[in-house]
Amino acid sequence: MIRWGIIGPGRIAHKFAQDLLQVEGAKLTAVASRDLGRAQLFAREYGAAYTYGSYEEIIHCPELDAVYIASPHIGHFEHTLLCLNAKIAVLCEKPFAMNTAQVSEMIHVARSNNVFLMEALWTRFLPTTLKALELIEAGAIGKVLGVKADFGFKAPYDVDKRTFNKDLGGGALLDIGIYPLFLSYLILGKPTKITAQAIFGATKVDESTGMTLTYADEQFAFLDCTFMAHTPCEAFIYGEKGSIAIASRWHESKSLTVTYENETTETFTFDRPTWGYQYEIEDANACLTAGKLESDGWSLTDSMNLISLLDAVRKEIGLVYKDFDVEEEA
Repeated sequence: MIRWGIIGPGRIAHKFAQDLLQVEGAKLTAVASRDLGRAQLFAREYGAAYTYGSYEEIIHCPELDAVYIASPHIGHFEHTLLCLNAKIAVLCEKPFAMNTAQVSEMIHVARSNNVFLMEALWTRFLPTTLKALELIEAGAIGKVLGVKADFGFKAPYDVDKRTFNKDLGGGALLDIGIYPLFLSYLILGKPTKITAQAIFGATKVDESTGMTLTYADEQFAFLDCTFMAHTPCEAFIYGEKGSIAIASRWHESKSLTVTYENETTETFTFDRPTWGYQYEIEDANACLTAGKLESDGWSLTDSMNLISLLDAVRKEIGLVYKDFDVEEEA
């Protein structure tokens, strides 16, 4: 039995906790929040025995094997190191941290302490994603030529909320642009060139970002993310012999449709009674049970490569977080 704790009992943590209940060999034992009352409410809802009124206290829990970190992403680095240095395994929400330097240090500390570390890129483990990879590997659409993916919604404007607050690491790219970038990396690997443009709002975070990635083998990815409008939230993988369309909202989708070379189509549907977080929990649980220090499905090298892509896009659009980046803001 893997005993889990949660740092940051917000909206995503509720989904995680609900799905954790469905995972055999896992249970929630501890919750930490800056507000003890909030931690206690969360713990009562999901059956956790221990509650803490600060993030730092959770490492002293007597029944704890792993911590899911769901704090705002400016805190991921600090909270991950807190747990790793206490020899507690970590599953940390995306983005893994604010930049490559932070992720590099997180990986170094995990390996130095011989502790499991994983980025919670939950979409990687969904049956829909696994089916897309299986189809590509089987040659169903031939050589992959490109990827097109978007993620957008109309975010309520509030300068105090994380989405628009630069001090909290706000902006569309780190919040939701990571999903299209993840898909392009998963399918095509690292690009040879990235071009990007962004629209900045009054708070100087990117409210929309568009990205074009090109690859050595004449492949492409067209990606975009926005807080300014609801977009289709679809993903397409184009091949020489066909294509794969992952239904909206593709990052949490339950179905995909393949169009074959003869123009026939086939749809694969994967029903689930949950949000879909249980698949990453099952992977992390299996790793911990087997004594692994990282996931084969989404490795620390993958996380390092993904944050480097985010850094490259930020450099391209001129998005600097002064409290985290070495370079000065323009």
